[in-house]
Amino acid sequence: MGKRILFFLLTNILVMTTIVIVWSIITTFTDIGGSFETGGAGLGIDYASLMVFSLLVGFIGSFMSLAMSRWVAKKMMRVNVLDPDGWLAPHERAVVEKVHRLSRAAGLAHMPEVGIYHSPEVNAFATGPTKKRSLVAVSSGLLQTMDDDAVEGVIAHEIAHVANGDMVTMTLLQGVVNTFVVFLSRVVAIVVSRLVRSEMQTVVRFAAIIVFQILFSILGSIVVSAFSRWREYRADRGGADLAGRDKMAHALRSLKSYVDRAHLDNDRTDDAAIQTMKINGKSGMATLFSSHPDLDDRIARLEQR
Repeated sequence: MGKRILFFLLTNILVMTTIVIVWSIITTFTDIGGSFETGGAGLGIDYASLMVFSLLVGFIGSFMSLAMSRWVAKKMMRVNVLDPDGWLAPHERAVVEKVHRLSRAAGLAHMPEVGIYHSPEVNAFATGPTKKRSLVAVSSGLLQTMDDDAVEGVIAHEIAHVANGDMVTMTLLQGVVNTFVVFLSRVVAIVVSRLVRSEMQTVVRFAAIIVFQILFSILGSIVVSAFSRWREYRADRGGADLAGRDKMAHALRSLKSYVDRAHLDNDRTDDAAIQTMKINGKSGMATLFSSHPDLDDRIARLEQR
């Protein structure tokens, strides 16, 4: 259930990189803008101007990612948005009714868009720029694999994300991370460019900005992922409040059972759907980039409430 974070992080990195490339081209190869170099003592960097620039680019990139999140999710996952006022198959109607009932229980004034996407993976996600413009989508694999109570627990978890305003909170955190990414990548790029001949400095600085922008963005995702793991515990609690602790715990156990079966099925280890669900098998450094905590830990914490 890490689709929302994956979409957001990838979109953010692409948006940020695009902004920086365009701005770097403008400032490097034209007389417009500035290089944030003062020619003074030390590194000769105008840190105040650079920080203002970093704040603007960082938060613009983050909020652009948020604004695009629902559209990107629909396109990438080919989500079939269900019209609650139109004709729906029984299983589609059941999903819409669950989302709307749990949304009302969560106090949402505007019902999220509801969608189903065709995939064998057992998954669901919620995304969108605001509570008024949110999307809750489930996979066909989830509906085929899980029983009704487990599906309700999963949907309740996603509704809790919407009710908690998690995407906006994530956006603010990402804006702070982006600010440091832009700031540090330009400082390091300026330092690196000073190490080569003067006729090569412009090209080296331009290339270094892009390389360090991407590298620091990846490192910054460790901070975002840590916050995402904390959000999952909170959404589990919220899902338990909406659907009942038994249904929420049952949903997590069902997911755990599915993941365990996937690990035991050696003939399917290269299946993309199975790889997506291996959120429970990460260890070492990989856990730093995981958007979700270990399923056993989530179940234990929920049962301790």
